Parts: sequence; C-alpha cells; structure tokens
Amino acid sequence: MKIRVMLVDDEPFILQGLSMLIDWEKVNCEIVKTAANGKEAYEYLKENRVDLILADIEMPEMTGLELLEKIREEKISDAYFAILSGYNDFSYAQRAIHSSCIEYILKPVSRDSLIALIRKVTKKKELTDQEEQKRKKLQRIYLIRNLASLLHGKAEEGIVSYVKENLPFSGGVRFVQVLMDGMQDLEELSDAELSALRNHMLSNCRSFLGVDGDYCVADIFGNEEDYEISFLYCSRMAEKRAMTPEVFMKAFLSAAGRDLGMPVTLLVGKEVEDISRISNSYSSACVLKSFKGFRPEKSIYYYEEEVQTNQNKVVLCKQSLDRLIQAVEQNDRGEINHSVDDLYQEMERMGLSADTVSINTNYLLFQLIHLAVERDETVDQEEIMLYISDHVFESGFSRGSRAHLRRFACEYAEYLIQLRKNVSKGVLLDVEREVREHFAENITLKDLSRKYFVNSSYLGQIFRKKYGQSFKDYLCSFRINEAAQMLVKTDKKISMIAEEVGYHDTDYFISKFIEQKGCTPSRYRKNAES
Repeated sequence: MKIRVMLVDDEPFILQGLSMLIDWEKVNCEIVKTAANGKEAYEYLKENRVDLILADIEMPEMTGLELLEKIREEKISDAYFAILSGYNDFSYAQRAIHSSCIEYILKPVSRDSLIALIRKVTKKKELTDQEEQKRKKLQRIYLIRNLASLLHGKAEEGIVSYVKENLPFSGGVRFVQVLMDGMQDLEELSDAELSALRNHMLSNCRSFLGVDGDYCVADIFGNEEDYEISFLYCSRMAEKRAMTPEVFMKAFLSAAGRDLGMPVTLLVGKEVEDISRISNSYSSACVLKSFKGFRPEKSIYYYEEEVQTNQNKVVLCKQSLDRLIQAVEQNDRGEINHSVDDLYQEMERMGLSADTVSINTNYLLFQLIHLAVERDETVDQEEIMLYISDHVFESGFSRGSRAHLRRFACEYAEYLIQLRKNVSKGVLLDVEREVREHFAENITLKDLSRKYFVNSSYLGQIFRKKYGQSFKDYLCSFRINEAAQMLVKTDKKISMIAEEVGYHDTDYFISKFIEQKGCTPSRYRKNAES
C-alpha cells in the first residue's frame, strides 16, 4: 500500500519544488494533499488519513510546530511528521522531538535527504504494520476464546462486556452453524483439502458480509478437525440490506456455497434478545444437528420451525418410546420392529399433530444420545449428534417415516455395540492391515466402512482421533514411505515405483513425494547412494 503524503508550506514554489524533487510514485508514495498553512492541514487531517506530513516550521495562522503539537494532543493523526526549517535552532528541534517528530530537515531540502526520510518512514511503517497485524491477530484469538466461553454459558460479566464491545449487536441475535453437507464425501478428503474448502467457504461468507465479516469465524472452539463455520447473526444485518431475515439467510447461503462444489447447510439457532444469552441459541443450533436426520431435507433449518411445542396439549408416548429405547439398547431387532409399529400406531390412533410428533422424536433422540454417552465416556454429545445427523440411509426410505425410524433404530443399536466393544481399537487394527496389504489399490474409507459394518462418519472420527490425520493423508504417507524404500533398495524407474505404490500419474506422485520428503524421488535416491 502506498504511503499517503501531505506537504504543508506557505510558499507555493516550495510546494511545487517538493512535488517535483523526486519521483514519488517510484518510492511508493502518493501526495494526497498540499496545504498553504497549518490550519488548512489541520482541517484536512480531521477527516482524512495521512501517513507522512512534511511541514514548514514558519507559516501564518498555524506554524508547523503548532500543527504537530495540536494533532498529537488531540490525537487526530498518528502520521509520521517531518519539520522543514531554514533555522538551525536546537530549541525548535527539541520541541519537535518532544511531539514525536521523526525528522528535522534544514532547507533547502535535498533529493538525498528526502529519499532518506522516505526510506526511514517506509521501514518504520512496515514494522508498525507488522506489529499491528500481530496485535489484531492476538486480539482476535482472545475475542474468539471469550466467545467460546460465552457460547458454553460460562462467561463472566467482564467477558460479556468485552464481546459486546468488540462485536456490537443490535436487535435479535442468532447463532448459525454453516456446514458443508455430505459427510460421506468429506471423509474421503485429506485434512489439507478439508481446510482449503472450509477457508474458501469462510472467505465467501466474509465477502458477503463485508464490514460484518468479523461475525463469521472458524475453529471457534480451537478444534482444527472442525470444518464448520460459526456465524453470529443480528437483525440489523438484514435491515441495512433492506431484506427480510429469511431472504438474508438465503442470500448468505448462496454466497457461502459459491464455487465450493458441494451443498451447504445452515442450522439457525433460536433468536435471543441479547448476546449475553447466545449460549441458548448455540445449544438450539446443536440440537438441530440431531433433529435434521428426521426432517425433510432442507438447506436452512430454523430451530423455531423444527422444534415446535403445543402448549395446550403436549402428548408424549413415553411408554412406547421407552420400550423402543430398551430394544435398541439390547439390540433386539424383533422388538425394535414391534416397538416402532406400536409407537406409530399409538400416534396415529391419538391423531397427533406434526408438532407433537416432533416432541416425541426429540425425546427419543435425546435418550439415544444419553445411551451412547453411558457406553463410552470419551465420546462427547456433539460427536454423537454428528453421528445421528450424518447417518446416511439407503434410498427407498422416506425421511421421518416408519421404515426410516426402524432402519435408524437398528443401525443405532449396532453403533452402541461398537461402543461397548471399544470398536475403535479393533476396526482401526483392521484398517491398518488393509492399508499394509492393499495400499497400491484404490481403497477408500467408505469401502472399508462397508466391509467392517461401521458407519463411515464414525470411522472417520475415530481414525482422526487416533492418527491425528485423515485416512487419505495416512494412506498417502504410507505409499510415499513404501516408495522411498523401493528407491533405496531397487533400481526400478520412478514411473514403475509410482505405479506399484498406487499412483498412475507420475507427475502427481512426484509432487506428493516432494510434499512428504522435501525433495524429488531422484534426489532422494542420490542422497541415499552418497
């Protein structure tokens, strides 16, 4: 970015001479204002930003020293300031330095002294900009940390005040989760690919929000494996665009998914009156994760629409639901089928509305989450919600139907068995063996999940938890290590080695090898021989 310069002198020929003394463009500067006295410069500075001021010391109405002292005292500008003077008087220089003057230059100003000043300012500005970027980064980290505490409902008054000060809200506030849909496909991507997609989506969101871009953040809980985005919405965002909240969310969704290559879903938490109560909105958005598996597929889910209550008559088929939950816990498929039929028959017999059916579904989901947590304390509720949310059902089962619930209940019973047996150890050993024996083949996490009867989303979660990377990155690393051994122990051509470890594109193999080993395959071989 160019340095914005203002020249201040009551002699027009001196202003003209300074303007022509050097090629300002060449030294990355732009003269944005010339002023005839300190007062004119002062009025300009009240409304405009300047990086460097060169001012004569003796001028009518307001001298250069008076201008310097006034803008520093009133904190109007923090621009670098250089005094131009025909007087070699130490008292002038002393006053200037006291007011943070960067240079005291005697007239006539030489080309070399002006260029030296600009170099000095450029260097100082670069250091200042770096410090400012560092300060803003640390400030944002601190803000996000406080926001995370606020979302969990653990914030003290000081934290609430800090968030309010740095993210001012007006009107109703909502927590919105922005997530890439289709977890099956996402689990096949590497961590780098997932991060790139998330960052692309984040950039889209911030571009749409403009000056409100800071209200959209990633990694809000410091979990680098979380590829969702958090968005804090307040009603003024729609109002200033002359949109209804619904139209705003649709526009935001469209922007978020631009050039992403996969669908995006918004989970819109319930509206709260103030940011201090945002934890309630966050909790409701998390609940939507578990609910959406039992709802018609949408791009935007609103908590108020998905979780409605009938205050006049709330009917919970608790007895039928508890029998179904017990059947799931015992993995009794016959009893699961009977219990699902009994539940639907009871609801149909009582003529329940869609709202009350929703309440019964919600009760079931929360009880199933509780069962999973009891089986494995290391699995947190959000992880189980993710399992429920991303559980993919075979085609032919309409969402929310009796067949859908029966299928889900049976699958979830198997999921509980996996937790009881601590499946993460057994299945991951099988996955390791598959990689060792078939690394050159086109193996995917989806194929392995089918082979070992494990939900692919769950397998992806426990794989990342143990190895700290995606399955794709793990497989790539294994292949490259095998290739490295072959380079050292054989004289096979690089193209042949690439084929034998599973890469049919030699150029792609070389790029992945450099990424893993820091040099080309041929250089790796030569280094081993020397």
